[in-house]
Amino acid sequence: MPTWPLEEIRGLLRPTLEHMGYSIYELDQAGATLELVIDKREGFVSLDDCERVSRVSSPLIDQSDLIPDSYVLQVASPGAERPLRNRTEYQRFLGQTVNVRYGAGETEVVLEGKLEAVGEDGIEVLGRRGDATHVEWSSIVKARLVATL
Repeated sequence: MPTWPLEEIRGLLRPTLEHMGYSIYELDQAGATLELVIDKREGFVSLDDCERVSRVSSPLIDQSDLIPDSYVLQVASPGAERPLRNRTEYQRFLGQTVNVRYGAGETEVVLEGKLEAVGEDGIEVLGRRGDATHVEWSSIVKARLVATL
């Protein structure tokens, strides 16, 4: 299976998707499947959003000839428990419940609570008991949103 030019495909889709109010969260190839994960500025991505993006993206990709063989386009959302990858995403989800794994000396600690603050030196998470914990950016191993009802 040949590798597809993902950066060119990203560049092809980006202007149209941005005009529609979406961004490309992730773009990857898995065999003959092009996995397009989208996000939007406000709220969460719905099934209707995925269908809308699929209907617009398929013809653009087909006409570009960037993928010469047959392929399957799979459009998805990052999910309710999406990873937080950068400071912008932490800022966007300020006030939401997060799960943060961070290094504390020789061990790793898992903290779950409300994302209270995002600053230059790190984040602050308010735990279930009401205690605030400051975690430096360099200590964060992994963080994600927590789906709440």
